[in-house]
Amino acid sequence: MTLKILQAISAWLAKWTPLFVGAVAVWTFFAPGTFSWVRGDTQTAILGLIMLSMGMTLKAEDFRILARRPWDMLIGALAQFTIMPLVAWSLVHVMGLPKAVGAGLILVGCCPGGVSSNIMSFLCKGDVAFSVGMTSLSTLAAPVATPLLMMWLAGEAVEVDAAGMFKSILFVTIVPVAAGFGLNALFGEKKGYREAMKVMPGVAVMALAAIVGGVVSAQGCNFAKAGAVAFAAVFLHNSLGYALGYLTGVAVRFSAPKRRTISIEVGMQNAGLATVLASRHFPLFPEAAVAAAVSCVWHSVSGALMAGVFNFLDSLRRAPGSSKYT
Repeated sequence: MTLKILQAISAWLAKWTPLFVGAVAVWTFFAPGTFSWVRGDTQTAILGLIMLSMGMTLKAEDFRILARRPWDMLIGALAQFTIMPLVAWSLVHVMGLPKAVGAGLILVGCCPGGVSSNIMSFLCKGDVAFSVGMTSLSTLAAPVATPLLMMWLAGEAVEVDAAGMFKSILFVTIVPVAAGFGLNALFGEKKGYREAMKVMPGVAVMALAAIVGGVVSAQGCNFAKAGAVAFAAVFLHNSLGYALGYLTGVAVRFSAPKRRTISIEVGMQNAGLATVLASRHFPLFPEAAVAAAVSCVWHSVSGALMAGVFNFLDSLRRAPGSSKYT
């Protein structure tokens, strides 16, 4: 009975992720002591827990997708690591963003796809296998791609410790994802494990909320100073990511489900990773973590909104003889 209750709570948290994470952020702004314990290694360990939960959903078949669909994966990876970094860099210069906010926005753009993008792709009738493949590939590439892109795009504005960032991403993404994959390979067929797995989405949501709460707790005063500018930049960055990702799918003649998937995969970044990296590697620029934390909340909200938009368009196109997808 207790497990069933936990599963129900997990399902609710997965459904209402934006509301829950946003509520935690608002609460912590007024009661910063709530998450004052989420600092340094604790923050990193919490992100590792999120990545572990992602790894526990992966199967050998998911990695075979990378080999069977090389064209799709190549386009997805190139879109992931070109569109969002370059859009972030462009917004920094066009909007004249403060150095710290700009560094945070570029860092978000240089991170791999978000772990909740697979759920959003499923909800909007996208290509879920393609979504899992893109998330997996971008996560595997992140230890190298993210530091190099940060050095290229932000190295003149802030000091970027590429080697340190490589180690951080390696230990906070690849190691826990590999551990989760190993657990799934060993115990995935066991009923008890499958039942326990139904609790993990809720654990991941609570962990993400804790990371956001930790940043708000530490940088609440900077939210008031940089919040409006950071949100405007995050909103434009995220929106342009969705639009350009979709147009990329159109340009290479992807099917409608694939266009939806690449749109969501490009637009939704692993902002939790960006938040931890900003806190650890840019301690002299606290607003960088603010921009990443705002992205944590907004990407969850906007991903759900995008899934809703695609489903609404479906409802308008259900007349006889019309295409089901947009």
